[in-house]
Amino acid sequence: MKLTPKRKRSDSATAAIAAAQAAALPPLEPPAHVLVPAAARPFWDAIVLARPRDTWNPVDLASAANLARCQADIEVLQQQVDAAGFIVDGKINPACELLEKMSRRALALTRAIAVNTVATVGRSADIAKGAELERQARQDDGDDLIPRLRVV
Repeated sequence: MKLTPKRKRSDSATAAIAAAQAAALPPLEPPAHVLVPAAARPFWDAIVLARPRDTWNPVDLASAANLARCQADIEVLQQQVDAAGFIVDGKINPACELLEKMSRRALALTRAIAVNTVATVGRSADIAKGAELERQARQDDGDDLIPRLRVV
């Protein structure tokens, strides 16, 4: 017996209306019992916008807050490594080890709450096809009769 309710079709008019309504709203707020510091707020906003608004549940939102804090900590650690270098007093900078651990944690959390590339963009084969098309479009001088977008 299936416990989750049946999801609406994503190609329906109802889904299009719901998506437009959700897009007009600001990013979701963290649950009241979860702290998202100001430094982590830009990460929080990006994370919750990576999935459709109606797919978030309270447990996922708590994990999203954890990921946002983790990404904010990664930025602080990276600044420390940039300032002090990889080697400090002849030893590996302890911030490098923490940075590695936090990066692994962030990757695990992105997979757990389905905001990783495969979940949000698609399979790598599909991404590669799109990248190849974009690369060809950049290299194509084309016909003088067909206008092209150019960076000036």
